[in-house]
Amino acid sequence: MNNPQTATSSRAKAIFLDRDGVLNKEIGEYVWRLEDFEILEGVPDSLARLKAAGYHLIVVTNQAGIAKGLYTAAEVKACYAKLQAACNDVLDALYFAPGHPSVSESLLRKPDSLMVEKGLARFHLDPAQCWIIGDRLRDLEAGARAGVRGILVGDTTTHSNLVQANDLVEATDFILRNS
Repeated sequence: MNNPQTATSSRAKAIFLDRDGVLNKEIGEYVWRLEDFEILEGVPDSLARLKAAGYHLIVVTNQAGIAKGLYTAAEVKACYAKLQAACNDVLDALYFAPGHPSVSESLLRKPDSLMVEKGLARFHLDPAQCWIIGDRLRDLEAGARAGVRGILVGDTTTHSNLVQANDLVEATDFILRNS
């Protein structure tokens, strides 16, 4: 699932990435079938640019459809493998929250921050050198709880005090200009 890179890497920064709506097309329902998993334009190039700038790339995604019995963890991992293949294996880790509030409580599920905290600990990251990119406020809230700055993508509503971008390409440009 991961690159051969180890947790002892000396790099201290990362980009935490929500999945649906940031890396792949949001279709208004759960995305688990490989044929429905459409990687957004510009994602492979953006991830390559971030990796070249020294960032770990960590996917953090809520996957409530598992708790609802719609799909399995193996199907989530298959979509991740498709993403990895399309992006030249630049992603360092995948964390997903399989729970749903109607079924059980979970600190993994965003807006809680356990997925982000796991990545921070595993890769010995400095939260002040990290970003989280998500298409929902709960993504940024998860990052903020762990001390990670956020960029909201795809939301056309203006939110004061938030960095916003149209997509991952624009968010990447912002990060690389401001790092």
